[in-house]
Parts: sequence; structure tokens; C-alpha cells
Amino acid sequence: MTTDTPKRLLHLLSLLQTPREWPGSELAGRLGVTDRTIRRDVERLRDLGYPVESTRGTAGGYRLVAGKAMPPLLLEDDEAVAIAVGLRSSAGHTVAGLAEASVRALAKLEQVLPSRLRRRVTSLGTATTPLTRWQGPQVDAEVLTVLAAGAAGGERLRFGYRAADGTETKRLVEPAGLVAAGRRWYFVAYDNDRDDWRMFRVDRITRPFATGVRPPRRELPAADAAAFVEARMGGDRPRYRARATLHAPYKELARRLAGTEGLTRLDEERCAFVTEADALDWLALRLTALGCEFEVHEPRELAEYLGALAGRASRAASGMGEASGEESREASGEGAEED
Repeated sequence: MTTDTPKRLLHLLSLLQTPREWPGSELAGRLGVTDRTIRRDVERLRDLGYPVESTRGTAGGYRLVAGKAMPPLLLEDDEAVAIAVGLRSSAGHTVAGLAEASVRALAKLEQVLPSRLRRRVTSLGTATTPLTRWQGPQVDAEVLTVLAAGAAGGERLRFGYRAADGTETKRLVEPAGLVAAGRRWYFVAYDNDRDDWRMFRVDRITRPFATGVRPPRRELPAADAAAFVEARMGGDRPRYRARATLHAPYKELARRLAGTEGLTRLDEERCAFVTEADALDWLALRLTALGCEFEVHEPRELAEYLGALAGRASRAASGMGEASGEESREASGEGAEED
């Protein structure tokens, strides 16, 4: 039983920020208190300005809704807008280490943003064009927040889905969770029409919406959504582990790589580098974009890919050189027909 009232209120507020309706008895069970204590705590939150809505009846409960103003002691308007825009950017562009947390936080924040602030956030997001160098398929943050809310609340979702061959289908699913995997987002859910667990590319999901139905939670055939995606991906596509020697100082490479993961100093002018990806073209791009000499030690497929790429690049450069030579000869009159 939670006897510390401030701590209990914070725990209650955290539960209510999950986008679902909580029966009073379930909240009481989670916090180890009576239904009467929950009613009193809800009134305390309302007195503090938190817009907690309640419904009566056997299916009734409590949920946090958007209010006329931000609840006190949280954020100023400009701070709320700045954080929401930053979270949208992180969620939509798969910022390493922040993406999944950004989606969860954005789902909570947007639920309580007043309409005037939501309009400002949407306007800033629409007017901003990020530089998406080396990014994978772009993901709509609005789609992510709907999927995140469905997974958090255990609510069935409907959405359109475009398969790899371009086929468009409608899906009814029971969500399990979102997974940020490298340059892509995946959504794990039980597909009701196909009677099986599936993973969906989030960049191929369109117009998701909640149905309002919350069936009993199904048991995912894996430890969690990430383990499910890893098992499926491991079965359908290769995973390449590259090992190379880079001819550049450690500090310079750490700056170019935006980190030191997989990087080991060999001497003042050389470093060992180990990295992984599910595509050879991505590994080749990452190495060549460093702007230094390098040798690939493994895998053999990467060395072969780089050799073929070098051949194409050399032929393209030769063709450009021949074209430039012909233009020079034409400008000087060389090779022109006599009158």
C-alpha cells in the first residue's frame, strides 16, 4: 500500500497519462489503496489543474483529457511547444537511442496539450523541412503516436497497409508494440483477419485509428516486440558485420561518425572499425562517406560490392573525361570539317 500521498499522486498521474480509461477498482489495485482513496486523489489532481474526466457505471472510469490550459507545475507554453516539436523530430527521424522514448513522451504530451498549442506544434512541424541525409523511409509522427497509444492502451486499431509489391489492404489488429530497428520502424500486432502475429513497416501504414475496443491481451510469441522483430528479420534477410581499418586519427573519425561506437584506436593515424547493417549498400555508403582511405577485412560480400561500385564509378568518371575532351577539341576547332 502506498502511504506517501505525493508519491501516490505522481504514480496515479503517470497511469492516467496513458491514453486509456482506467476503472477506479483497477487504479485502486495498482496503488494498493481503496476506491475511496482513489476518488479523493482524483479530486486533489483536479484541484491542481489536471483535467481528469470520470464516467459512471460499470464500464466507467477515469482518464486524463485535454484541458483549457496546461496543468500547473509542468511546462510553460513555449517550453511545451519546443519539447513537442523536438519529440516529433526525434520520432519521425529515428534519432538513435531517443526514438522509442520520444514516441511514448509525445503520446502523453499531446494528450494534454490545449488546442492552441497543438495548432502551434502542427504549424511548426509542417513548415520545417529537415535535412534527412542517410535517412531511411520517412515515418509520420502522427501515425507513430496513434500506434503507440493503441499499444499502451491495448486498443484495437484499423489502418491501411501497402505491401512490398504495392498491394493495398485494410487491417484490424491488436497492437503489441513499436520497435525502432536501425533506419526503420516496425509495428508488432496480432492481425485479426489473418489470425496470426505480424510485423508491419510503419512507413507503409496509412490512416490508423482506434476502434474503442479493448480485448484481453494476447501473449506475444517472444519476450517482447523487439525480440519478435529480431527473430523475423533474422529469418528473412542477412545481417552483415563489417570489420575495417580506417586511415585517419581517432578524434577526427569520432567526429565524422558522431560517436565512438565500434571505433578502436590502433595508432595515431589508424583505427579499427566494426559496424553492422542489413544492407551492403548502407555499409559501403557509411565507409566511403568518411572521406579517408580504408581496408575492408570482412565480410567478403562487402569487399566485392565495393569493387563493383568502384568499377561503375571509374567508368562514369572516364565517360565524363571523354566528353570534356571532345568539348575542348570542338572549342579549339580540332576535328571540325573543312569548308
